[in-house]
Amino acid sequence: MYTDDSSRPTWSIGAVARQTGLPVKVVRHWSDVGVVAPVGRTAGGYRRYDTAGVARLHLARTLRDLGMGLGEIRAALDREDGLAEVAAAHAEALEAQIRQLRTHQAVLRTVTRRTTHEGLALMTRTAHMSPDERRKLVHGFLTDTLGDLDVPHFREGLLAAGADLPEDPADEQVDAWLELGELIADGQLRPAMRRIAEYAARHGQGVQDSGMAEEMRALTDTWTARVREATRAGIAADSPAADQTVADIIAAWLPSRANADPTVTSDGPEARTLLHEQLTAASEPVVERFWQLLCVLGGRPAPAGIAEEGQWLTTALRANPAPGARNARLESLYADGTDPWPGGVLAACLRVQDTVGTLVRATVPDQFELPTPCEDWTVRDLLDHLVWENIIWGGLAQGTPPTDGHGDDHLGDNHIAAFETAAAKAREAFR
Repeated sequence: MYTDDSSRPTWSIGAVARQTGLPVKVVRHWSDVGVVAPVGRTAGGYRRYDTAGVARLHLARTLRDLGMGLGEIRAALDREDGLAEVAAAHAEALEAQIRQLRTHQAVLRTVTRRTTHEGLALMTRTAHMSPDERRKLVHGFLTDTLGDLDVPHFREGLLAAGADLPEDPADEQVDAWLELGELIADGQLRPAMRRIAEYAARHGQGVQDSGMAEEMRALTDTWTARVREATRAGIAADSPAADQTVADIIAAWLPSRANADPTVTSDGPEARTLLHEQLTAASEPVVERFWQLLCVLGGRPAPAGIAEEGQWLTTALRANPAPGARNARLESLYADGTDPWPGGVLAACLRVQDTVGTLVRATVPDQFELPTPCEDWTVRDLLDHLVWENIIWGGLAQGTPPTDGHGDDHLGDNHIAAFETAAAKAREAFR
Protein backbone atom coordinates (compact mmCIF):
# COMPACT_ATOMS: atom_id res chain seq x y z
CA MET A 1 0.00 0.00 0.00
CA TYR A 2 1.12 3.52 -0.73
CA THR A 3 -0.31 6.85 0.49
CA ASP A 4 -0.34 9.73 -1.97
CA ASP A 5 -0.19 13.43 -1.13
CA SER A 6 -3.93 13.51 -0.30
CA SER A 7 -3.40 10.78 2.33
CA ARG A 8 -5.56 8.33 0.36
CA PRO A 9 -4.27 4.75 0.34
CA THR A 10 -3.35 3.44 -3.12
CA TRP A 11 -2.03 0.15 -4.42
CA SER A 12 0.20 -1.07 -7.19
CA ILE A 13 -1.22 -3.12 -10.04
CA GLY A 14 0.25 -6.30 -8.54
CA ALA A 15 -1.37 -5.66 -5.15
CA VAL A 16 -4.71 -4.90 -6.82
CA ALA A 17 -4.47 -8.12 -8.81
CA ARG A 18 -3.95 -10.11 -5.61
CA GLN A 19 -6.90 -8.40 -3.89
CA THR A 20 -9.32 -8.96 -6.76
CA GLY A 21 -8.09 -12.38 -7.90
CA LEU A 22 -7.48 -11.04 -11.40
CA PRO A 23 -4.27 -11.57 -13.41
CA VAL A 24 -2.09 -8.48 -13.70
CA LYS A 25 -2.47 -8.46 -17.48
CA VAL A 26 -6.29 -8.40 -17.08
CA VAL A 27 -6.14 -5.41 -14.71
CA ARG A 28 -3.83 -3.66 -17.17
CA HIS A 29 -6.14 -4.43 -20.12
CA TRP A 30 -9.24 -3.31 -18.24
CA SER A 31 -7.45 -0.10 -17.38
CA ASP A 32 -6.60 0.44 -21.04
CA VAL A 33 -10.24 -0.02 -22.16
CA GLY A 34 -11.69 2.22 -19.46
CA VAL A 35 -13.27 -0.29 -17.09
CA VAL A 36 -11.12 1.16 -14.27
CA ALA A 37 -8.77 4.10 -14.21
CA PRO A 38 -5.65 4.46 -12.04
CA VAL A 39 -5.63 7.49 -9.76
CA GLY A 40 -2.05 8.28 -10.64
CA ARG A 41 1.39 6.94 -11.38
CA THR A 42 4.62 6.71 -9.47
CA ALA A 43 7.74 8.61 -10.47
CA GLY A 44 8.74 5.50 -12.36
CA GLY A 45 5.45 5.49 -14.31
CA TYR A 46 3.76 2.60 -12.47
CA ARG A 47 -0.05 2.76 -12.07
CA ARG A 48 -1.66 3.27 -8.69
CA TYR A 49 -5.28 2.39 -7.78
CA ASP A 50 -7.34 3.66 -4.86
CA THR A 51 -10.11 2.03 -2.82
CA ALA A 52 -12.80 3.05 -5.34
CA GLY A 53 -10.80 1.52 -8.16
CA VAL A 54 -10.39 -1.77 -6.29
CA ALA A 55 -14.14 -1.86 -5.56
CA ARG A 56 -14.84 -1.16 -9.22
CA LEU A 57 -12.62 -4.05 -10.25
CA HIS A 58 -14.37 -6.40 -7.81
CA LEU A 59 -17.75 -5.50 -9.32
CA ALA A 60 -16.39 -5.70 -12.86
CA ARG A 61 -15.11 -9.19 -12.20
CA THR A 62 -18.53 -10.25 -10.86
CA LEU A 63 -20.32 -8.87 -13.91
CA ARG A 64 -17.78 -10.51 -16.22
CA ASP A 65 -18.37 -13.88 -14.53
CA LEU A 66 -22.08 -13.39 -15.21
CA GLY A 67 -21.36 -13.16 -18.91
CA MET A 68 -21.32 -9.39 -19.57
CA GLY A 69 -19.08 -7.91 -22.22
CA LEU A 70 -16.53 -5.24 -21.31
CA GLY A 71 -18.54 -2.54 -23.06
CA GLU A 72 -21.63 -3.40 -21.02
CA ILE A 73 -19.58 -3.52 -17.83
CA ARG A 74 -18.04 -0.12 -18.48
CA ALA A 75 -21.43 1.42 -19.28
CA ALA A 76 -23.03 -0.09 -16.19
CA LEU A 77 -20.23 1.12 -13.87
CA ASP A 78 -20.23 4.60 -15.38
CA ARG A 79 -24.00 4.94 -14.97
CA GLU A 80 -24.95 3.84 -11.47
CA ASP A 81 -28.64 4.18 -12.25
CA GLY A 82 -28.23 1.76 -15.17
CA LEU A 83 -26.55 -0.95 -13.14
CA ALA A 84 -29.80 -2.40 -11.81
CA GLU A 85 -31.30 -2.55 -15.31
CA VAL A 86 -28.25 -4.27 -16.76
CA ALA A 87 -28.07 -6.70 -13.85
CA ALA A 88 -31.77 -7.56 -14.26
CA ALA A 89 -31.30 -8.29 -17.96
CA HIS A 90 -28.39 -10.59 -17.22
CA ALA A 91 -30.26 -12.25 -14.38
CA GLU A 92 -32.97 -13.13 -16.91
CA ALA A 93 -30.38 -14.44 -19.35
CA LEU A 94 -28.83 -16.53 -16.58
CA GLU A 95 -32.25 -17.95 -15.71
CA ALA A 96 -32.66 -19.03 -19.34
CA GLN A 97 -29.23 -20.68 -19.24
CA ILE A 98 -30.14 -22.45 -16.01
CA ARG A 99 -33.35 -23.77 -17.58
CA GLN A 100 -31.40 -25.01 -20.57
CA LEU A 101 -28.85 -26.74 -18.35
CA ARG A 102 -31.66 -28.37 -16.36
CA THR A 103 -33.12 -29.66 -19.60
CA HIS A 104 -29.78 -31.18 -20.61
CA GLN A 105 -29.43 -32.61 -17.11
CA ALA A 106 -32.88 -34.23 -17.31
CA VAL A 107 -32.10 -35.77 -20.69
CA LEU A 108 -28.75 -37.12 -19.48
CA ARG A 109 -30.35 -38.59 -16.36
CA THR A 110 -32.89 -40.32 -18.55
CA VAL A 111 -30.09 -41.69 -20.72
CA THR A 112 -28.33 -43.17 -17.71
CA ARG A 113 -31.46 -45.19 -16.88
CA ARG A 114 -31.62 -46.76 -20.34
CA THR A 115 -29.81 -49.63 -21.96
CA THR A 116 -26.77 -48.78 -24.03
CA HIS A 117 -28.67 -48.81 -27.35
CA GLU A 118 -31.60 -46.84 -25.96
CA GLY A 119 -29.28 -44.29 -24.41
CA LEU A 120 -27.31 -43.89 -27.62
CA ALA A 121 -30.48 -43.37 -29.64
CA LEU A 122 -31.73 -40.76 -27.17
CA MET A 123 -28.41 -38.92 -27.17
CA THR A 124 -28.42 -38.87 -30.97
CA ARG A 125 -31.91 -37.40 -31.06
CA THR A 126 -31.00 -34.81 -28.43
CA ALA A 127 -27.86 -33.70 -30.24
CA HIS A 128 -29.84 -32.82 -33.35
CA MET A 129 -31.91 -30.10 -31.69
CA SER A 130 -30.95 -27.75 -28.87
CA PRO A 131 -33.67 -26.21 -26.67
CA ASP A 132 -33.20 -22.83 -28.37
CA GLU A 133 -33.48 -24.38 -31.82
CA ARG A 134 -36.55 -26.26 -30.69
CA ARG A 135 -38.26 -23.12 -29.38
CA LYS A 136 -37.45 -21.29 -32.61
CA LEU A 137 -38.87 -24.20 -34.58
CA VAL A 138 -42.10 -24.17 -32.54
CA HIS A 139 -42.65 -20.45 -33.02
CA GLY A 140 -41.94 -20.70 -36.73
CA PHE A 141 -44.33 -23.63 -36.91
CA LEU A 142 -46.97 -21.59 -35.08
CA THR A 143 -46.66 -18.66 -37.51
CA ASP A 144 -46.65 -20.78 -40.67
CA THR A 145 -49.43 -23.11 -39.57
CA LEU A 146 -52.03 -20.76 -38.11
CA GLY A 147 -51.22 -17.45 -39.80
CA ASP A 148 -54.09 -15.07 -39.05
CA LEU A 149 -56.69 -17.77 -38.27
CA ASP A 150 -58.86 -16.91 -35.25
CA VAL A 151 -58.23 -20.11 -33.31
CA PRO A 152 -56.81 -19.16 -29.88
CA HIS A 153 -57.30 -22.71 -28.58
CA PHE A 154 -54.84 -24.07 -31.15
CA ARG A 155 -52.48 -21.11 -30.73
CA GLU A 156 -52.20 -21.63 -26.97
CA GLY A 157 -51.59 -25.34 -27.47
CA LEU A 158 -48.83 -24.75 -29.99
CA LEU A 159 -47.13 -22.21 -27.75
CA ALA A 160 -47.25 -24.76 -24.94
CA ALA A 161 -45.30 -27.10 -27.20
CA GLY A 162 -42.34 -24.73 -26.89
CA ALA A 163 -42.33 -24.89 -23.10
CA ASP A 164 -39.34 -26.25 -21.24
CA LEU A 165 -39.34 -29.46 -19.31
CA PRO A 166 -40.33 -29.42 -15.63
CA GLU A 167 -37.41 -29.02 -13.25
CA ASP A 168 -37.52 -32.71 -12.27
CA PRO A 169 -39.20 -34.45 -15.23
CA ALA A 170 -40.16 -38.10 -15.31
CA ASP A 171 -38.67 -40.30 -18.02
CA GLU A 172 -41.91 -40.23 -20.02
CA GLN A 173 -41.89 -36.41 -19.97
CA VAL A 174 -38.37 -36.28 -21.38
CA ASP A 175 -39.41 -38.76 -24.07
CA ALA A 176 -42.52 -36.70 -24.82
CA TRP A 177 -40.49 -33.48 -25.05
CA LEU A 178 -38.08 -35.03 -27.52
CA GLU A 179 -40.83 -36.69 -29.56
CA LEU A 180 -42.72 -33.41 -29.71
CA GLY A 181 -39.74 -31.67 -31.29
CA GLU A 182 -39.36 -34.48 -33.80
CA LEU A 183 -43.08 -34.42 -34.56
CA ILE A 184 -42.98 -30.71 -35.37
CA ALA A 185 -39.81 -31.04 -37.44
CA ASP A 186 -41.15 -34.03 -39.38
CA GLY A 187 -43.43 -31.95 -41.62
CA GLN A 188 -46.62 -34.03 -41.35
CA LEU A 189 -48.08 -32.15 -38.38
CA ARG A 190 -48.14 -28.74 -40.07
CA PRO A 191 -50.68 -29.46 -42.86
CA ALA A 192 -52.77 -31.68 -40.57
CA MET A 193 -53.00 -28.99 -37.89
CA ARG A 194 -53.77 -26.37 -40.54
CA ARG A 195 -56.72 -28.40 -41.86
CA ILE A 196 -58.22 -28.78 -38.38
CA ALA A 197 -57.60 -25.11 -37.53
CA GLU A 198 -59.27 -23.97 -40.77
CA TYR A 199 -62.30 -26.08 -39.97
CA ALA A 200 -62.44 -24.65 -36.44
CA ALA A 201 -62.14 -21.10 -37.80
CA ARG A 202 -64.90 -21.67 -40.38
CA HIS A 203 -67.27 -22.89 -37.70
CA GLY A 204 -66.35 -20.32 -35.08
CA GLN A 205 -64.80 -22.82 -32.69
CA GLY A 206 -62.63 -20.47 -30.66
CA VAL A 207 -61.61 -20.65 -27.03
CA GLN A 208 -63.18 -23.55 -25.16
CA ASP A 209 -64.33 -22.65 -21.68
CA SER A 210 -64.11 -25.31 -18.99
CA GLY A 211 -67.81 -26.14 -19.37
CA MET A 212 -67.53 -26.72 -23.10
CA ALA A 213 -64.34 -28.72 -22.71
CA GLU A 214 -66.07 -30.99 -20.20
CA GLU A 215 -69.09 -31.32 -22.49
CA MET A 216 -66.82 -32.31 -25.39
CA ARG A 217 -65.09 -34.94 -23.26
CA ALA A 218 -68.44 -36.37 -22.15
CA LEU A 219 -69.71 -36.46 -25.74
CA THR A 220 -66.52 -38.18 -26.91
CA ASP A 221 -66.86 -40.75 -24.13
CA THR A 222 -70.47 -41.37 -25.19
CA TRP A 223 -69.94 -41.93 -28.89
CA THR A 224 -66.72 -43.94 -28.52
CA ALA A 225 -68.46 -46.20 -25.98
CA ARG A 226 -71.34 -46.78 -28.41
CA VAL A 227 -68.90 -47.62 -31.20
CA ARG A 228 -67.02 -50.07 -28.98
CA GLU A 229 -70.29 -51.75 -28.04
CA ALA A 230 -71.08 -52.13 -31.74
CA THR A 231 -67.68 -53.58 -32.60
CA ARG A 232 -67.84 -56.01 -29.66
CA ALA A 233 -71.22 -57.14 -30.97
CA GLY A 234 -69.62 -57.79 -34.35
CA ILE A 235 -71.50 -55.01 -36.18
CA ALA A 236 -69.67 -54.01 -39.34
CA ALA A 237 -69.49 -50.25 -39.92
CA ASP A 238 -70.81 -50.53 -43.50
CA SER A 239 -73.76 -52.76 -42.58
CA PRO A 240 -77.42 -51.79 -42.04
CA ALA A 241 -76.98 -52.93 -38.42
CA ALA A 242 -74.70 -49.92 -37.84
CA ASP A 243 -77.61 -47.56 -38.56
CA GLN A 244 -78.97 -47.75 -34.99
CA THR A 245 -75.56 -46.94 -33.49
CA VAL A 246 -75.28 -43.93 -35.80
CA ALA A 247 -78.77 -42.80 -34.76
CA ASP A 248 -77.88 -43.06 -31.07
CA ILE A 249 -74.71 -41.01 -31.57
CA ILE A 250 -76.55 -38.38 -33.63
CA ALA A 251 -79.13 -38.07 -30.83
CA ALA A 252 -76.37 -37.28 -28.32
CA TRP A 253 -74.53 -34.93 -30.70
CA LEU A 254 -77.45 -32.78 -31.92
CA PRO A 255 -78.14 -30.83 -28.67
CA SER A 256 -74.44 -30.33 -27.86
CA ARG A 257 -72.29 -27.33 -28.65
CA ALA A 258 -70.23 -29.62 -30.85
CA ASN A 259 -73.08 -29.32 -33.40
CA ALA A 260 -71.72 -26.49 -35.53
CA ASP A 261 -75.15 -25.69 -37.02
CA PRO A 262 -77.87 -25.16 -34.39
CA THR A 263 -80.54 -25.19 -37.13
CA VAL A 264 -79.89 -28.92 -37.60
CA THR A 265 -82.11 -30.39 -34.91
CA SER A 266 -83.09 -33.87 -36.10
CA ASP A 267 -81.48 -37.00 -37.52
CA GLY A 268 -81.31 -37.04 -41.28
CA PRO A 269 -78.97 -36.57 -44.27
CA GLU A 270 -78.01 -33.02 -43.23
CA ALA A 271 -77.10 -33.98 -39.66
CA ARG A 272 -75.14 -37.05 -40.74
CA THR A 273 -73.25 -35.09 -43.40
CA LEU A 274 -72.35 -32.40 -40.88
CA LEU A 275 -71.13 -34.91 -38.30
CA HIS A 276 -69.15 -36.79 -40.96
CA GLU A 277 -67.48 -33.54 -42.03
CA GLN A 278 -66.60 -32.76 -38.42
CA LEU A 279 -65.14 -36.21 -37.76
CA THR A 280 -63.20 -36.21 -41.02
CA ALA A 281 -61.69 -32.81 -40.21
CA ALA A 282 -60.64 -34.03 -36.77
CA SER A 283 -59.36 -37.46 -37.80
CA GLU A 284 -55.67 -36.62 -37.94
CA PRO A 285 -53.64 -39.22 -35.98
CA VAL A 286 -50.55 -36.99 -35.94
CA VAL A 287 -52.56 -34.16 -34.33
CA GLU A 288 -54.03 -36.58 -31.81
CA ARG A 289 -50.49 -37.62 -30.88
CA PHE A 290 -49.49 -33.95 -30.54
CA TRP A 291 -52.18 -33.26 -27.92
CA GLN A 292 -51.33 -36.50 -26.09
CA LEU A 293 -47.69 -35.42 -25.79
CA LEU A 294 -48.73 -32.02 -24.42
CA CYS A 295 -50.76 -33.82 -21.74
CA VAL A 296 -47.74 -35.91 -20.75
CA LEU A 297 -45.55 -32.78 -20.55
CA GLY A 298 -48.15 -31.03 -18.42
CA GLY A 299 -48.38 -33.96 -16.01
CA ARG A 300 -51.96 -34.71 -17.06
CA PRO A 301 -53.31 -38.13 -18.06
CA ALA A 302 -53.07 -38.50 -21.83
CA PRO A 303 -56.44 -39.39 -23.37
CA ALA A 304 -56.65 -42.74 -25.09
CA GLY A 305 -56.47 -42.67 -28.86
CA ILE A 306 -59.81 -42.83 -30.66
CA ALA A 307 -58.62 -43.19 -34.25
CA GLU A 308 -60.07 -46.70 -34.56
CA GLU A 309 -63.47 -45.61 -33.23
CA GLY A 310 -63.42 -42.54 -35.46
CA GLN A 311 -62.70 -44.69 -38.52
CA TRP A 312 -65.64 -46.97 -37.67
CA LEU A 313 -68.05 -44.05 -37.24
CA THR A 314 -67.01 -42.21 -40.40
CA THR A 315 -67.40 -45.46 -42.35
CA ALA A 316 -70.83 -46.04 -40.79
CA LEU A 317 -71.91 -42.48 -41.65
CA ARG A 318 -70.83 -42.93 -45.28
CA ALA A 319 -72.62 -46.28 -45.51
CA ASN A 320 -75.72 -44.95 -43.72
CA PRO A 321 -76.05 -41.34 -45.01
CA ALA A 322 -79.70 -41.24 -43.92
CA PRO A 323 -81.75 -43.38 -41.52
CA GLY A 324 -82.55 -46.69 -43.23
CA ALA A 325 -80.64 -45.79 -46.42
CA ARG A 326 -78.20 -48.71 -46.32
CA ASN A 327 -80.91 -51.25 -45.60
CA ALA A 328 -83.07 -49.93 -48.45
CA ARG A 329 -80.14 -50.03 -50.86
CA LEU A 330 -79.30 -53.64 -49.98
CA GLU A 331 -82.93 -54.73 -50.13
CA SER A 332 -83.21 -53.37 -53.67
CA LEU A 333 -80.01 -55.21 -54.58
CA TYR A 334 -81.29 -58.50 -53.17
CA ALA A 335 -84.69 -58.01 -54.84
CA ASP A 336 -82.94 -57.65 -58.20
CA GLY A 337 -82.03 -61.34 -58.06
CA THR A 338 -78.82 -60.95 -60.11
CA ASP A 339 -75.35 -62.01 -58.96
CA PRO A 340 -72.33 -60.20 -60.45
CA TRP A 341 -69.88 -62.90 -59.31
CA PRO A 342 -68.97 -65.70 -61.74
CA GLY A 343 -70.50 -68.84 -60.31
CA GLY A 344 -72.20 -66.86 -57.55
CA VAL A 345 -70.97 -64.89 -54.57
CA LEU A 346 -70.85 -68.01 -52.36
CA ALA A 347 -68.55 -69.74 -54.82
CA ALA A 348 -66.27 -66.68 -54.79
CA CYS A 349 -66.19 -66.82 -50.97
CA LEU A 350 -65.24 -70.53 -51.08
CA ARG A 351 -62.37 -69.80 -53.48
CA VAL A 352 -61.02 -67.14 -51.09
CA GLN A 353 -61.32 -69.50 -48.12
CA ASP A 354 -59.47 -72.23 -49.99
CA THR A 355 -56.65 -69.85 -50.95
CA VAL A 356 -56.30 -68.53 -47.41
CA GLY A 357 -56.50 -72.08 -46.05
CA THR A 358 -53.47 -73.03 -48.13
CA LEU A 359 -51.48 -70.22 -46.50
CA VAL A 360 -52.69 -71.19 -43.01
CA ARG A 361 -51.65 -74.82 -43.50
CA ALA A 362 -48.21 -73.71 -44.73
CA THR A 363 -47.60 -71.71 -41.53
CA VAL A 364 -45.79 -73.38 -38.63
CA PRO A 365 -45.68 -72.33 -34.95
CA ASP A 366 -42.01 -71.32 -35.25
CA GLN A 367 -43.20 -68.43 -37.44
CA PHE A 368 -45.84 -67.16 -35.01
CA GLU A 369 -43.73 -64.32 -33.56
CA LEU A 370 -42.58 -62.97 -36.92
CA PRO A 371 -43.83 -59.46 -37.83
CA THR A 372 -46.38 -58.75 -40.56
CA PRO A 373 -47.04 -55.66 -42.71
CA CYS A 374 -49.82 -54.81 -40.23
CA GLU A 375 -48.22 -52.61 -37.57
CA ASP A 376 -47.71 -54.36 -34.19
CA TRP A 377 -49.26 -57.61 -35.54
CA THR A 378 -47.36 -60.88 -35.45
CA VAL A 379 -48.12 -63.86 -37.69
CA ARG A 380 -50.07 -65.42 -34.83
CA ASP A 381 -52.15 -62.24 -34.43
CA LEU A 382 -53.01 -62.37 -38.14
CA LEU A 383 -53.95 -66.06 -38.01
CA ASP A 384 -56.17 -65.41 -35.01
CA HIS A 385 -57.83 -62.55 -36.93
CA LEU A 386 -58.56 -64.81 -39.91
CA VAL A 387 -60.26 -67.33 -37.63
CA TRP A 388 -62.21 -64.55 -35.92
CA GLU A 389 -63.44 -63.20 -39.28
CA ASN A 390 -65.01 -66.56 -40.11
CA ILE A 391 -66.52 -66.88 -36.64
CA ILE A 392 -68.08 -63.45 -36.64
CA TRP A 393 -69.46 -63.53 -40.20
CA GLY A 394 -70.83 -67.00 -39.72
CA GLY A 395 -72.52 -65.91 -36.51
CA LEU A 396 -73.98 -62.79 -38.15
CA ALA A 397 -75.33 -64.87 -41.03
CA GLN A 398 -77.19 -67.05 -38.53
CA GLY A 399 -78.36 -64.04 -36.51
CA THR A 400 -76.29 -65.10 -33.49
CA PRO A 401 -73.15 -62.93 -33.21
CA PRO A 402 -70.43 -64.54 -31.06
CA THR A 403 -70.18 -63.53 -27.41
CA ASP A 404 -66.38 -63.58 -27.27
CA GLY A 405 -64.36 -60.59 -28.42
CA HIS A 406 -61.76 -59.87 -31.06
CA GLY A 407 -59.03 -59.80 -28.41
CA ASP A 408 -59.74 -63.37 -27.20
CA ASP A 409 -57.62 -66.34 -28.26
CA HIS A 410 -59.33 -68.16 -31.16
CA LEU A 411 -56.40 -70.38 -32.26
CA GLY A 412 -55.86 -72.67 -29.27
CA ASP A 413 -53.17 -75.29 -29.75
CA ASN A 414 -53.98 -76.08 -33.40
CA HIS A 415 -54.22 -73.06 -35.69
CA ILE A 416 -55.02 -75.19 -38.77
CA ALA A 417 -57.96 -76.96 -37.12
CA ALA A 418 -59.20 -73.66 -35.69
CA PHE A 419 -59.27 -72.03 -39.13
CA GLU A 420 -60.82 -74.99 -40.95
CA THR A 421 -63.54 -75.40 -38.31
CA ALA A 422 -64.44 -71.69 -38.35
CA ALA A 423 -64.38 -71.58 -42.18
CA ALA A 424 -66.62 -74.64 -42.45
CA LYS A 425 -69.17 -73.15 -40.03
CA ALA A 426 -69.16 -69.86 -41.95
CA ARG A 427 -69.76 -71.70 -45.26
CA GLU A 428 -72.59 -73.69 -43.76
CA ALA A 429 -74.18 -70.55 -42.29
CA PHE A 430 -74.14 -68.74 -45.65
CA ARG A 431 -75.43 -71.79 -47.52
